[in-house]
Amino acid sequence: MTTSLDQLKQTGTVVVSDSGDFESIDVYKPQDATTNPSLILAAANKPGYSRLIDAAVAFGKKKGGSLEDQVNAAMDRLLVEFGKEILAIIPGRVSTEVDARLSFDKEATKAKAKELIALYESVGIKKERILIKIASTWEGIQAARELERDDGIHCNLTLLFGFGQAVACAEAGVTLISPFVGRILDWYKKSTGKTYEGDEDPGVISVKKIFNYYKQHGYKTIVMGASFRNVGEIKALAGVDFLTIAPSLLEELKKSTDPVPKKLNASAAAQGQPIPKVSFIDNEPEFRWELLQDQMAFDKLHEGIKKFAEDGETLKNLLKQKLSA
Repeated sequence: MTTSLDQLKQTGTVVVSDSGDFESIDVYKPQDATTNPSLILAAANKPGYSRLIDAAVAFGKKKGGSLEDQVNAAMDRLLVEFGKEILAIIPGRVSTEVDARLSFDKEATKAKAKELIALYESVGIKKERILIKIASTWEGIQAARELERDDGIHCNLTLLFGFGQAVACAEAGVTLISPFVGRILDWYKKSTGKTYEGDEDPGVISVKKIFNYYKQHGYKTIVMGASFRNVGEIKALAGVDFLTIAPSLLEELKKSTDPVPKKLNASAAAQGQPIPKVSFIDNEPEFRWELLQDQMAFDKLHEGIKKFAEDGETLKNLLKQKLSA
């Protein structure tokens, strides 16, 4: 029998592994992989990855300067070391995240993205195989717009929860967006006390709307559902462009032979119930007002940035201890 994972791939959805633990990635044969500070931190604490920590620390020491300079250099190198190992396993692209603390600084985000791409190129990896992950703030979206247009650097706009964020990303011409299905569900469960499943899941509804809107209005930006809480959410989005899935849920799909029918279809979406076109291009006040009106998106965006920044700091402290030893 064909596994549920194979059936998902047959719907036209590109399967992406959402993990920093590259030793578990190859089993599921994904095309791409995504990482973030939390995933890298979880993997970095495993003994099998100590050689990557050592390589990053050696790089930081070689760069010299203050301890803080060395830590920052080691941090960037650690992200690239993980990305390089992952790219040796998968045929496609890996997403590497810009420091979350830069989420409200367009120029610093652009500078960090270029530093990461240069580091990848220094170890023989071309920028075409990298997606730079940036939070879907106004500043992040504008940074991505300029990186895509002026530098040919492909971007993955993450921590995306609201329709307005998705519209602005499409208008910016970013390569890919990552709407966080499970975190949207978390917010609604907490705020309403209700349980949601399948097509009734607020995260699923959000991604379907974005997918349909993009196809109706001819946007090329890839919609990649992310942050899943159960396989029901994944199955409800079968047929969407990409899905990035944690190893535990990939394993569940791999062990199952339950049917996974195609639920989303680009041509059907284009012909479906019309969704009026809206625009935020060059209109920061309107974007911010739209985000403020969507309490869930506003809350989860800022909560997500804070959490990624905290995990990034924990990772830096680990590197600082090694550099100080």
